[in-house]
Amino acid sequence: MMERLLRLIAGVFILISLALTYYFSKYWLIMTGVVGFNLFQSGFTNWCPTMTILKLFGVREK
Repeated sequence: MMERLLRLIAGVFILISLALTYYFSKYWLIMTGVVGFNLFQSGFTNWCPTMTILKLFGVREK
């Protein structure tokens, strides 16, 4: 459940940042880069700040 929710949140953030880039400013691409970098580092460290937040809200691992 948590991994599925994590991918959903990451996808939503990327789509939002792309829409904000299109309508307002190219600097919103920084948000896309932050999300991408976070996904990249979590692949190596097996730790993601969003997962910590989801655990605090009571989301179960499976």
